[in-house]
Amino acid sequence: MNISIIGCGYVGLVTGVCLASIGHRVLCVDSDQEKIKKLKAGHVPIYEPGLDALMREAVKKGRLSFGGSVREATQKTDVIFIAVGTPSKKNGEADLTYVENVARQIAMSMTAYKLIIEKSTVPAETGKRIERTIRLNLPKRSKTIPFDVASNPEFLREGSAIEDFMNPDRVVIGVESARAEKILREIYQPLNPHIVVTNINSAEIIKHASNSFLATKISFANALAQICDRVGADVLKVAEGMGYDKRIGKSFLRAGIGYGGSCFPKDVDAFIRLSERSGYQFNLLKEVRQVNEEQKAIFVRLIEDKLWILKDKVIGVLGLAFKPDTDDMRNAPSLDIIAALQKEGAKVKAYDPQAMGQARKVLKKVTFCKDIYALAKGCDCLLLLTEWGEFKKINFKKVKTLMRQAVIFDGRNLYHADRLNDLGYEYYGIGRGVSV
Repeated sequence: MNISIIGCGYVGLVTGVCLASIGHRVLCVDSDQEKIKKLKAGHVPIYEPGLDALMREAVKKGRLSFGGSVREATQKTDVIFIAVGTPSKKNGEADLTYVENVARQIAMSMTAYKLIIEKSTVPAETGKRIERTIRLNLPKRSKTIPFDVASNPEFLREGSAIEDFMNPDRVVIGVESARAEKILREIYQPLNPHIVVTNINSAEIIKHASNSFLATKISFANALAQICDRVGADVLKVAEGMGYDKRIGKSFLRAGIGYGGSCFPKDVDAFIRLSERSGYQFNLLKEVRQVNEEQKAIFVRLIEDKLWILKDKVIGVLGLAFKPDTDDMRNAPSLDIIAALQKEGAKVKAYDPQAMGQARKVLKKVTFCKDIYALAKGCDCLLLLTEWGEFKKINFKKVKTLMRQAVIFDGRNLYHADRLNDLGYEYYGIGRGVSV
């Protein structure tokens, strides 16, 4: 099937590469010509394990190409995925400017039937607005051209996006016609997935509801951690005991310094605004957001309590990206934590296996180190902010000889307190029974 992807950001690029790898012919278009130039040269602008090799293979087989324009994509393909950015406005709503612009360009370029599929994360009723925009912008000679709009939300986790696409828990398709449903089923047929078919509004809500629920689990675990610290309980054991209940499950029930990234913060904000506009105050989600923001401040207070004076203390940060296996710094908890430490006069060193290139663009007066051991040298403490696999293999005996003070603040509860205490470290985790 001939498919075009409008937008070569994270979702668009992963979707395009994976669709090509399962046998479709895919044209990926983006308004950023510098990005297109790099993609044509074989350079993947994001870090996602396995994506570069999969992209090269698809290009080599002639199934994947980059370039052109929305007009060219519309004229060359019958199926068009809209995967442009939907950033947050100041009031939390999703900014749909790019979506509207693409819909308008598609309308002005149509000469035959098209299926336009929204892949970007958008609020309910966006599909209907896309349909209206296309109808209003069809040239007079093209007013009778048939088309369908559908919703096909993505559920890709950064760091495991290819696995998520190739082996999905479910594929959600929001459609208003049998023709659109048939085409979408054919697109995903090679994966033989469980397909949930619904109307467009329901599909749009499913995406926001899913991410908001996962964010709720994280914030619940973080609120639970605060109680555990105050009563001398261990949140890891509490979460383990809860997680064996099949109705609850273990996933996303991990206390830490809070969620970040491009999806959860934005989607929670957008769902709150959507709810308000519909006449419902989603106070539960407002608390989820508040707990997440407080978690970073609580972590900084813990550091202040145990180190005492932060001015001129040298603090080593292990991990900068919002999660492992990505270089994404958007809404990373490390940003607020580092800013708070610097405000108190601390000197910050940092190391991340992949994200330092992106981090240099947004972090100032931070010393970036080549490896863990260069980071540890002369530090008064280490902060674990991203649980990279590399950090599970640290030689802590060697690290201790390099540090000025052997103190560790584990923002992801990655390490065993007893093992580090036995090595002579002061260890502090989240919800491990130590209150401030």
